Amino acid sequence: MILVSLDDLPLRQSALIAAINWSALSPADAKRLRELGFDEGVTVEPLHRAPFGRDPIACKVGRMTIAVRRAHASAIEVEVPVS
Repeated sequence: MILVSLDDLPLRQSALIAAINWSALSPADAKRLRELGFDEGVTVEPLHRAPFGRDPIACKVGRMTIAVRRAHASAIEVEVPVS
């Protein structure tokens, strides 16, 4: 397995959330991400990025599509399977 941050994960590549640096997020942002289903062990897939500045990133978490700021995505470390 390779560990990368969510903002560096290629589009349409599913990965498992390995760790989230909660201290890098404000309490309100951390609470929002938890409420939206972001947690260790959850599968996430970046679907597309905004054209300029790549912010926000649309991610699939479960059956939901959620827009995440790049700064927040950089605090999320994911495991990419090696094939």
